[in-house]
Amino acid sequence: MDKLVIEGGVPLHGPIRVSGSKNAALPILLACILPQGQVNLTNVPRLRDIHTTLKLLDILGCETSFDGNNVTSTVCDLKVEAPYDLVKTMRASVLCLGPLLALKGEAKVALPGGCAIGARPVDLHLTAFEQMGATFDLDSGYIHGRCDKLKGAHIHFDFPTVGGTENVLMAASIAEGDSIIENAAREPEVVDLANFLNACGAKITGHGTSLIKVEGVSSLHGCDYKIMPDRIEAGTYMVAAAMTDGDLLIEDCPFLELDSVVYKLEQMGVFMQEEEGGVRVRRKNGNLIGVDITTQPFPGFPTDMQAQLMTLMCLADGAGTIEEKIFENRFMHVQELMRMGADIKLKGRTAMVRGVERLTGAPVMASDLRASASLVVAGLAASGRTDVQRIYHLDRGYEKLEDKLSAVGARIWREKE
Repeated sequence: MDKLVIEGGVPLHGPIRVSGSKNAALPILLACILPQGQVNLTNVPRLRDIHTTLKLLDILGCETSFDGNNVTSTVCDLKVEAPYDLVKTMRASVLCLGPLLALKGEAKVALPGGCAIGARPVDLHLTAFEQMGATFDLDSGYIHGRCDKLKGAHIHFDFPTVGGTENVLMAASIAEGDSIIENAAREPEVVDLANFLNACGAKITGHGTSLIKVEGVSSLHGCDYKIMPDRIEAGTYMVAAAMTDGDLLIEDCPFLELDSVVYKLEQMGVFMQEEEGGVRVRRKNGNLIGVDITTQPFPGFPTDMQAQLMTLMCLADGAGTIEEKIFENRFMHVQELMRMGADIKLKGRTAMVRGVERLTGAPVMASDLRASASLVVAGLAASGRTDVQRIYHLDRGYEKLEDKLSAVGARIWREKE
């Protein structure tokens, strides 16, 4: 098993490029089940979850190839079962449920796995598909869905679920009749999926708002499509620049999609400016200031940036609070940061962070994808050596992270444990 070793205390300087979005690429890859004809995707990040999804597509009957950051996919003989061995490692696998039901009238998908950051039930997905005419059995860890033909429906989500919105969007695209999705997720990755489906011939409007309308069509066709850049990766680099008191030019940065993160970073004393080639990020006047943050669905502050901002607040003047409203178990990085000298107190879903003069390198263990990123960022600023263990989480969401950070001055490398 690999670990990352970091000798911290070096300001980061120079250009760093953002890869394609993992959270956009995964649903778009699974949407490749739907079109008749070849799909050509560019800007696809080379990540563990992407390789897992391509394996799943192959099992389901799609011929795929992955060359550089380009994926081609063509449906051949479509199967209906997504096996446990693949689905257990990645929650996004459940997104094949909608396309399979819409095309084949049947889907058998193992209950999903992924990061251990709290319960994320698929009940909202199933309830929506039941409104569209599907029935489900839960047996031996599998969701087994059947329908004669999915029909358009008026669906209201109790919570703006990203996965549920994506699953229904894909199914509704070729369902019989029209669909309305109320309280839909507004995340940029949902918008990217809708844009891809429209490029394949779907008729979707309202994506990016809480009310999406889908006019079902008889079939979709192949297309060429570029995956959006990863806003969470870009946000992580913003934090790394401020954390190390460096100066980074973040290339291919989705600046508008990071509005809530940019707002909080500016409150903390971080300078950010769009310029030719990217977004310039550095501290304004040397010191950072603690702030209060509450995670919310988009356009609120993203839960996927909570751990990174908490790490930055560890070096800020004064105190701040972070309230986690999306997942109930997403403070597992707190104990690891405290091993590095952070001053953090937890009460339920709220963390109070009081800034300290410096962090000190230590062996730490990652518990999920974004916790991994926060510990790497902490190690970049800490004095001494930090060993980040269990970085297979990190490999699920950050492409060539140590190579990119090394290129801007970080002393970071991978070792076998």
